[in-house]
Amino acid sequence: MRGTPIVLVDAVPDRESAEAPPVPGSEIDILARTLWGEARGEPLRGIEAVAAVVMNRVARAKAAGGRYWWGGDVATVCRRPWQFSCWNENDPNSGKCAAITTENRAFRLCVRVARRAVAGVLEDPTGGATHYHVRGLSPPWARGRSPTADIGNHLFYKDVE
Repeated sequence: MRGTPIVLVDAVPDRESAEAPPVPGSEIDILARTLWGEARGEPLRGIEAVAAVVMNRVARAKAAGGRYWWGGDVATVCRRPWQFSCWNENDPNSGKCAAITTENRAFRLCVRVARRAVAGVLEDPTGGATHYHVRGLSPPWARGRSPTADIGNHLFYKDVE
């Protein structure tokens, strides 16, 4: 039977395996670590969605004159306490996020997504979301709100203050 081939995320060639790893502490590095810590088990679209949340927060801060309570740049948004749990000191992912290297295939994928996001060429699959949570949880800020996107194991929301 002939038709359009199906490409699985795991079957996508690892085009950047020969590229240099991101500069430690750079926006790309911190965003990639955030994506790995928050969404490494998700399909590519799920990783892109988490990246979009970070970039939507940065864009919202810029629209507000460069300042917003969650920060105004990628690094500050990602590392803001209690926003992305992988950076919380008490989270088991915290140490793993700091130690992961580009030897890890999932991290290399997150680096690729982070590069696209920081370059401004990543499509936003979330409809402008600035927040998300894992399916099955019900954080107080999400109660009474409808998600703008349901991707992988996460629900995404916008207009959350």
